[in-house]
Amino acid sequence: MTTHVLPARSEIAPEHTWNSPSLFESHAAWEAEYVALSDAVPTLPSQFKGRLAEGPAVLADYYDTFYALYIRLGKVYVYAGMFSEVDTADQQAAMMEGRAMGLFSQLIAGISFAEPELLAIGRQTITRWLSEESRLTPYAHYFDDLFRRGEHVRSAEVEEILGLVSDPFGQVPNTASQLANADIKFQAATMQSGESISVEQGNVARHLNSPDRQLRRSAHESYMDGYLAFKNTFASNMIAAIKRDVFYARARRHTSSLEAALFPYNIPEEVFHNLINTFRANLPTWHRYWDIRRRALGLDRLALYDGWAPLTGSSPTVPYTQAVEWISAGMAPLGQEYVDTLRRGCLVERWVDVYPNRGKRQGAFSSGWKGTLPFIMMSYNDTLVSMSTLAHELGHSMHSYLTWKHQPAVYSDYSLFVAEVASNFNQAMVRAHLLKISAEDRNFQIAVIEEAMSNFLRYFFIMPTLARFELEAHERIERGEGLSSDSMIDLMAGLLAEGYGGAFEADHDRDGIMWATFNHLYANFYVFQYATGISAAHALSQGILDGKPGAVDNYLSFLKAGSSLYPLDALKLAGVDMASPAAVEKTFAVMAGYVDRLEKLV
Repeated sequence: MTTHVLPARSEIAPEHTWNSPSLFESHAAWEAEYVALSDAVPTLPSQFKGRLAEGPAVLADYYDTFYALYIRLGKVYVYAGMFSEVDTADQQAAMMEGRAMGLFSQLIAGISFAEPELLAIGRQTITRWLSEESRLTPYAHYFDDLFRRGEHVRSAEVEEILGLVSDPFGQVPNTASQLANADIKFQAATMQSGESISVEQGNVARHLNSPDRQLRRSAHESYMDGYLAFKNTFASNMIAAIKRDVFYARARRHTSSLEAALFPYNIPEEVFHNLINTFRANLPTWHRYWDIRRRALGLDRLALYDGWAPLTGSSPTVPYTQAVEWISAGMAPLGQEYVDTLRRGCLVERWVDVYPNRGKRQGAFSSGWKGTLPFIMMSYNDTLVSMSTLAHELGHSMHSYLTWKHQPAVYSDYSLFVAEVASNFNQAMVRAHLLKISAEDRNFQIAVIEEAMSNFLRYFFIMPTLARFELEAHERIERGEGLSSDSMIDLMAGLLAEGYGGAFEADHDRDGIMWATFNHLYANFYVFQYATGISAAHALSQGILDGKPGAVDNYLSFLKAGSSLYPLDALKLAGVDMASPAAVEKTFAVMAGYVDRLEKLV
């Protein structure tokens, strides 16, 4: 019996790994900078605490000093994470990342005096200072937002404590990641031929896309059973995360964890509920898709692992370089500068850590900091779905690249709410290009639509379902009720049963442990923003594909805005109003169109 095993990290060619030397030439160079920052960070409070009211020059000096440290520390943090993410068994890297996180927490705790002092100075004085000190001019939106948030900013002492607890609370998602990526040892899966193949975080998605149903079933059961073996540990950790969210909400005097998650970005709670209500109203579209998929696969009942199965026997092979070419062609409407930057990042500057290896953490993400490259981690596997994942992460990275290029440090980040727009936008644009160039190739058309539905499955089905799970779990804790591994499995299994309808054969415990496989749930009310993001993305991409006047310039202005605008305002600048459910409804209509097209093709 043959066994297929992923390569070790040391076997991956350097040109296929991300460019860590662009930050520090060696761990020793990183250590020297860490030591220097360890000496510098504690001096910030002693320089400025109690002095911000002295005048605009002192306040400007404070921001210059803080953001210089902030950018340097970001490079230290990003570099440490680059090694632990691709080899979760690397204990030295784990220690480096922990040390960087601790120092960052110390920096945030050290500036806890600043916002209470600014609120005490008052809006009128701060407004006058903006006209007196040019270095403060870029902070106008920040100050306006600060006074909006004023009632939820606590005293300097409380703010210091809230800053300090971010370090120990940060261990909660780290624990989940270590457990999932380093400690769980998944049983090998079995192919229809009898061959054995390893199941790892880096290859399970490929197994679930296999035409071999025995492999899909075996890999899925191995994967979910790995999580079920630690269900009580995962549950304890998730409960800790939920209680962390409730603690922060109450410490800042919010009425709920949901309000606490949305208030900093000036997003009404109705945006969340609009999504959930529209999702539930459109479940019949999903039920119709499941039935088409079931019939196309020739099955009496679908299982969860059939959701990604190919519907033809000729899924295209897409090498990494071909993926870059197709993505570049799809993004051509945004202009040559955008495309040249993207290609250079993929093929020259080594933004991307491309291929899977043993110990590489699950999933894909874009990361970095102002002053670094916009790095991408993924496990590319020569499929259309993997190409789409690359396009998705490049959307994030180009968003970061343009934000860092055009915004000062204070606005060099952007909210999760807008982050998922740029990523899904890229996928929609590339998908439209592929459908256009393959009009005469039925199998390729089916493969592209399958990829689209795979993306919708993740972002427009699983993520809203996880959001419903997240809301109910938080509300139970807020009401003083208990949670356990079994109650969370029951909740998740019930929500999935509603979403899948009668087409699926339930596997209660394996279906119900799905929540444990998503580290996204450790970020307070993050997952629903994938669904709002894909909605805004399709609305904006359609405008550009239709040649709407000004659509390209408006979208690029959105990418350059960073956090200099509130998320809803930034999206209005791009051309979509997410305060209304219209974009969500429109995107369900787009998905229904794919379902119609797929039914005719298969």
